[in-house]
Amino acid sequence: MANNLVVHGLRPLRIALALLVALQLFGTAAAQAPEPVAPAPRVEPPPRVQPPPPVRPEPPLQGTPAEFAPPQTTAPYSYAAPAPAPEQLGYAAHPGKAIYEQNCGVCHNNPDATKSPALETLQRMRYQMIDYALTQGKMQTQGAALSTTQRTTLIEYLVGRPVASDEWIADMKCPATSNQATSNQPASNQPASNQANSNKRSAPSRNAPVTVGGFGFDLRNQRQLTRAQSGLATRDFARLELAWALAFPKATAMRSQPAVVGTTLYLPVADAGRVFAIDISQPAAPCLKWSYESQTPLRTSAAFGKLKSGRQVLVFGDLAANVHMIDAESGAAIWQQRVAISEFSLTTGTPVLHEDRVYVPISQYEIGLGGNDNHECCKSHGAVTALDAATGKQLWTAHTMPDAKPVRDRGDGKPLFGPSGAPIWNSPAIDTKRGVLYVGTGEATSEPAANTTDAILAIDLKDGAIRWSFQATQNDIFLSGCGRNRKGLNCPKDSVFRDVDFGASTLIAKRANGTDVILAGQKSGTLWALDPEQQGKVVWRRDFGEGSPLGGIHWGIAIDGTRVFAPINRPYGRMTTGESNLQKPGLNAVSIETGEVLWSYAPTPDCSGERQKRVRGCSNNIGFSGAPTVVDGAVIAGSLDGFVRAFDAKSGEVLFQFDTTNTFQGVNGVAGSGGAIDNATIVAANGYLFVGSGYGLFGQTPGNVLLAFRPKAEQ
Repeated sequence: MANNLVVHGLRPLRIALALLVALQLFGTAAAQAPEPVAPAPRVEPPPRVQPPPPVRPEPPLQGTPAEFAPPQTTAPYSYAAPAPAPEQLGYAAHPGKAIYEQNCGVCHNNPDATKSPALETLQRMRYQMIDYALTQGKMQTQGAALSTTQRTTLIEYLVGRPVASDEWIADMKCPATSNQATSNQPASNQPASNQANSNKRSAPSRNAPVTVGGFGFDLRNQRQLTRAQSGLATRDFARLELAWALAFPKATAMRSQPAVVGTTLYLPVADAGRVFAIDISQPAAPCLKWSYESQTPLRTSAAFGKLKSGRQVLVFGDLAANVHMIDAESGAAIWQQRVAISEFSLTTGTPVLHEDRVYVPISQYEIGLGGNDNHECCKSHGAVTALDAATGKQLWTAHTMPDAKPVRDRGDGKPLFGPSGAPIWNSPAIDTKRGVLYVGTGEATSEPAANTTDAILAIDLKDGAIRWSFQATQNDIFLSGCGRNRKGLNCPKDSVFRDVDFGASTLIAKRANGTDVILAGQKSGTLWALDPEQQGKVVWRRDFGEGSPLGGIHWGIAIDGTRVFAPINRPYGRMTTGESNLQKPGLNAVSIETGEVLWSYAPTPDCSGERQKRVRGCSNNIGFSGAPTVVDGAVIAGSLDGFVRAFDAKSGEVLFQFDTTNTFQGVNGVAGSGGAIDNATIVAANGYLFVGSGYGLFGQTPGNVLLAFRPKAEQ
């Protein structure tokens, strides 16, 4: 521990980052469709067996097959057996192999360099996911070069033809409800007779407490849960063990955070295009209350709320920039609204339901297309739109900049358009006191760079007017494809070229004197504190190195009241040298009052045993990219090499760590495996810690499991 826990002061330093992400299948940007479409045929392969599934001195690593001892209240837990390699299943002789090598291999065979999903990740996807990307999504330019027969042959080479079985959904349906237990009480608080009756489930309650209502858990985005909310105390984390795993067929990225209300966990699984209502009331195993199936693959996390009528609802977004509202008790669709403002719009940040409105952040993925000389660059930008919660009708849209116009000849007689960019892919924080919401924006994609790029915006809740903005980085014009060729016709002539968005959701905290402060994490590696009473004036800043297009601070931050926790990723997972090596991946605790670094945790690579094979880039891809979660006096964070760790929030001591990259046999009978932990997937409720493991984007390790941990019984 002494080598990992350090105190330091870090300064920003420039590092050149030039890597291709334009051809990435899914990432911080993804596709949208012109109109909602009928679902693609679920023509999928038979379940493909997953690739085969260090002991740190302190604390002892849990979760290896030899050590795992399941709690007595559950059936014996087993890990899935390793599977044969794809070559053993006959892929090499398939006629689609030549199409793949000619059209796709240059990127997907080099995932470490291009940050595209690796071939083995593509082979674990559903047929409809790849078909959607090639016909309506981010890869439609590449897909347009293929005939229908070629496209079908290519997809069949990657994933096969037969339909993947989703029979487990019906098999896992909850039994009839029982009135013997109250759904708004954790199982641990119910009578022993009710706890033992695992064949009966509690009826839904409209008074169940909301534990996780959205991305930031509450309207202020603090990502903090109390002991009472979670059912876990700080001391419990040292005794955590795996209770069960739930695996989802043909999923490669567990990117979405569930909402939790009472003893129901609402989990979107993007790759499956479904939202699952999971009953977690019984210690033995979960069951499914219902599942909702979308016509389009999903993208955002789930948010929970109540309409004025008292109806409980969920809201979330899909790859086609559609916002869905469904009934939380039944899963029935209520309305669906498309919020795209351009052909390149998408929804990444989780919507927020507040009073009678749904606030939706809108991003765009033109950053991945503009580096192509054949693309007319660039016209799209970000926004926030407000919808009527009862009907889905659009009330107002706050644009991050005016519509793009021709600004100059790009050198071949065709115009370059601008301004463009400032996507918003984080979930808004709601400031009820001032009547505004706060969001962060991203880079510019063409000149001139608007002053709303790489900025924090305060937007009026009533009419969408931008009250004020704070710009952290000026002239950050960035296109993914220009990293390799800065002489491209659309590439910026004069730019800092950093791609340092505010990707992490802003949060509202209180200072010692009771005044509010806005905390924001930037991909530049900078943590900002701003004064909402003085138009976003800087209170303090703390730098943790130079940052990169993947962080720096990537998806989120969290607080415990006096400390803010900032995870740091390593640029593209690469080792840096010299002074730039000051950017250390890991987790930092920073004083909300002063910006002083109180403690830091810096992980070390673990490529022991089978991890060398099953963890992509295990020697250096160890960054903390996902949003952390605070539970009582502990802070929990996952890393890109698949570890989940719980730290003492005051001291930084590691209380618990677990390698999620093993293979698992799900309680639903589906074989699963973990991988990178990214985006936001960690919540706690009903005495459990829930962790989604797997993120096959950016060349990282895919996975398809939701893991549930709980404390061992005390001796």
